[in-house]
Amino acid sequence: MSQNLPPLFESTITSLPLLGRGKVRDIYAVSDELLLIVTSDRLSAFDVILPDPIPGKGEVLTSVANFWFGKLGHIIPNQLTGIAPESVVQGEAEKAQVRGRALVVKRLKPLPIEAVVRGYLIGSGWKDYKETGAVCGIKLPVGLQQAQQLPQAIFTPATKAEMGEHDENIDFATCEKLVGAELAVQVRDTAIRLYTEAAEYARTKGIIIADTKFEFGQDAEGKLYLIDEVLTPDSSRFWPADQYQVGISPPSYDKQFVRDYLETLDWNKEAPGPRLPAEVAERTGAKYREALTQLTA
Repeated sequence: MSQNLPPLFESTITSLPLLGRGKVRDIYAVSDELLLIVTSDRLSAFDVILPDPIPGKGEVLTSVANFWFGKLGHIIPNQLTGIAPESVVQGEAEKAQVRGRALVVKRLKPLPIEAVVRGYLIGSGWKDYKETGAVCGIKLPVGLQQAQQLPQAIFTPATKAEMGEHDENIDFATCEKLVGAELAVQVRDTAIRLYTEAAEYARTKGIIIADTKFEFGQDAEGKLYLIDEVLTPDSSRFWPADQYQVGISPPSYDKQFVRDYLETLDWNKEAPGPRLPAEVAERTGAKYREALTQLTA
């Protein structure tokens, strides 16, 4: 990890056309078949990008995603090409921006849904369950507690929100309408298999993956690929297994630390986001590094 590199809030690659900036990633066109995805050190919380980057975060996310792409490649093909990011940009300044934090990937058509898989009852799922006894229309047993492991992992898709908006949970019937019945089943079964295999492995490393979201894309022939990031502390809820307890929200390896801090502020969760104290940013960065070290050791 290049701890001595300055944090990268926003990439400035002028040798390639910029296609867009997400909450964390900047996307450039390399060719009609290839994209360059640069993972910045930006942090979003409550769907708002905060003004202070988390040093080293982009490198950690890239390393974690690459680890899982490799580990789960037998389940579904993924977006990776193996092309070095430094080879598609120009000049040392641009190479420094992509080193360790960028991927050259296949240009695929993303599905209009997020494939969320939940293995534990927490977050919006817990809220939904308390109100309705179900999560995204899936009826669950009576009497479950907060953070309890579900009898089996469930697929609870969401629509993709525009920047600054909140993703919206949907039921499986709506998912079928959005992508077609056959593809919806393929996405559901693949997502649950990816989550189950990853969660079993992570448990051996002392990490519980409570839930996660996957993104899928298709090529011109309609073949399905795993894209974007995968099983990172940004797209998943990671809990230390030795601190897990049913009935309470466990401490987390992800940005929960930042969320907890933000909850103490008088902030309406609308942009612009508040500044982060240096100590909060540093402790958050340490949490990300800890997750990477523990998973890949």
